[in-house]
Amino acid sequence: MAVNPAGPRITYYDDATGERIELSTATLANWAAKTANLLRDELNARPDSRVAVLLPAHWQTAAVLFGIWWIGCEVVLDGSDCEIAFCTEERLDEADAAVGTGSGMGEVVVLSLDPFGKPVPGLPVGVTDYATSVRVHGDQIVPERNPGPALDGRSVDDVIAAARTSAAAQGLTGADRQLSTAGWCTADDLINHLLAVYVVGASLVQVANPESALLDRHRDTEKTTRG
Repeated sequence: MAVNPAGPRITYYDDATGERIELSTATLANWAAKTANLLRDELNARPDSRVAVLLPAHWQTAAVLFGIWWIGCEVVLDGSDCEIAFCTEERLDEADAAVGTGSGMGEVVVLSLDPFGKPVPGLPVGVTDYATSVRVHGDQIVPERNPGPALDGRSVDDVIAAARTSAAAQGLTGADRQLSTAGWCTADDLINHLLAVYVVGASLVQVANPESALLDRHRDTEKTTRG
């Protein structure tokens, strides 16, 4: 994410609410660093920690993912046998099951995904509100030199290689601006629809709850080249 730090890295639309948020490379990196510091300093994450990500395709999810990887932890998308889980309020039960909080184990972090950073009201005791907690952490971090597995058991090198292969198959280049309505629910989804874009230095326009009548407007407004 070091290419063109002032340029747009992810532009997020929600057609159901009219929301539009755009983050530069530098801003996304700062959010990822804050998340990494939250994980390491507040949630006691280690390079071999397994972290469940039970979140939709969203700009805050991108920050969470890169924060997890920056400190060498593993992203787990099926929510099984993890020490830490990030989720929306609707998936709190899944997060509890993933970390075994019923036995007093694990940490759960809930994201409101609110564009103005509002916290989730009325969370159970012991559950961390992302919006409240992440903002107090620093926005710089030194990446882990000896990371564990990166994504559902795959190594960092395997994930990067898969992303490069996917980018080549899609014909993606660093000059592209990709419009996508695809989810990030599986490892292959994440590789094909997020990491393939970033591994070549392209940028992403991610649309949630897409309305067909608005997609052409998004393409024109954002000057997308693909999707």
